[in-house]
Amino acid sequence: MQKTYTEFLAGAKNLVFLGEPGSGKTETALSFALGLAREGTREVHFFDMDQTKPLFRARDCGETLESEGVVFHFQYQLLDAPTVPPGVGERLADPESTVFMDVGGGSHGSHMIGQYSELLSGPDTRVLYIVNPYRPWSRNQRDIAATASRVLGAARLEHVSLVAAPNLGPHSTAGDVLEGMERIKEYLPDREPEFVCVLERLIPEVEGKIAAPIMPIRLNTLPDWLTAGAE
Repeated sequence: MQKTYTEFLAGAKNLVFLGEPGSGKTETALSFALGLAREGTREVHFFDMDQTKPLFRARDCGETLESEGVVFHFQYQLLDAPTVPPGVGERLADPESTVFMDVGGGSHGSHMIGQYSELLSGPDTRVLYIVNPYRPWSRNQRDIAATASRVLGAARLEHVSLVAAPNLGPHSTAGDVLEGMERIKEYLPDREPEFVCVLERLIPEVEGKIAAPIMPIRLNTLPDWLTAGAE
């Protein structure tokens, strides 16, 4: 039976999405936030904290988020200067707000949230570290550990939950997902993922073959020329 998005929260009100560049943080955060907003049980706030790249950012989907009832927060950049949206601390501390923080890839992006480490270290926060075993720095146990250490150190966070995102982009197959899960088991034998991110169209093919809960993913940030032929 498919979990509700409220169940995926596991009692938390703040969710932080971290990982190496290209791991799938933004698409995971977007699908999670939109799904939760559609359930209508929470006031959902989405903070785009990604200042590390010009493409595939949540701000490109701001109108979609707002139309689905998500309160969207981001701050325009001036050249390459890092900027922080206003109101982060207030919403993190507000018990009535469910906060999603999509953080830029790698340690450079994670520096953006280090100032909130005290607010993000409590029991009402879940830090989700996204691992895609097909990404350059997630192809063995040593590289995953080294990258995670840099990212979490920059964010000044310690407790983290593993999320598996085994994919090769919009043209991923069910075979890619299952092979990716085998790689994650090999690389991280002592860690069980909180959930596995799977493109909606592939779920019927992988259900029953993955032990962890499956979160349906819709691609929201990719341009049409990248998704053509993926259905």
